[in-house]
Amino acid sequence: MQNFDKDSKARKGCIRCGTCCKKGGPILHQEDITILRAGHIRHKHLVTIRKGELARNPANDLLEPVRRELIKVRGKGDDWTCCLYDEKESSCSVYQHRLLECRLLKCWDPSDLLSVLGKDTIVRADIINPGDPILEFIRSHELECPYDEIESSIDGILRNRDKSKNLEKLTRLVNKDLSFRHYALSELGFNSDFELFIFGRPLFKILNDRGLPFRMTGDGTSRKAS
Repeated sequence: MQNFDKDSKARKGCIRCGTCCKKGGPILHQEDITILRAGHIRHKHLVTIRKGELARNPANDLLEPVRRELIKVRGKGDDWTCCLYDEKESSCSVYQHRLLECRLLKCWDPSDLLSVLGKDTIVRADIINPGDPILEFIRSHELECPYDEIESSIDGILRNRDKSKNLEKLTRLVNKDLSFRHYALSELGFNSDFELFIFGRPLFKILNDRGLPFRMTGDGTSRKAS
């Protein structure tokens, strides 16, 4: 999500500095589905933010748990810079077909963008064909790797409550999450470009960002770094 630079209020137009794009891609709304269906932006460009996951609220610039699942344009590698941003040209690679939040974004006057935040946003099921077996796979992943348990365990560790038990639970959830991804890619033949859209960010990466480093082991599983 975006947050706004106070210095930008002095501007009256875009100076193509790229700051907004470097702070992250937009959240998708119902109005954006036509752009997806036309193929201007594809599933490989998207990442799912699961319900309860922390994301920056541009209205107050604070990290807050999202109230429902959100679909967002992904970043570049481990960077949140919008994957559609062309840094060499300081421009959007799909400018003529940019999404709603990008069309409304004016860093010098965020009122238009703020007026749509959290409204008519989409979830994965809105842009997956009904009856597609991936929907059942997503439901299974949500049941087996519930995000609320991740936050509950993190909270327990931060409060020093049942620390070893919560670390054990996190390790189990992280490895279950990895097994879903591995099975989808190696056994079902899913394209790796779609992983972040289908499953969201890997749990071990989320935990690393929260100060709980997990490292990959030789057998493809993860465990808490010592």
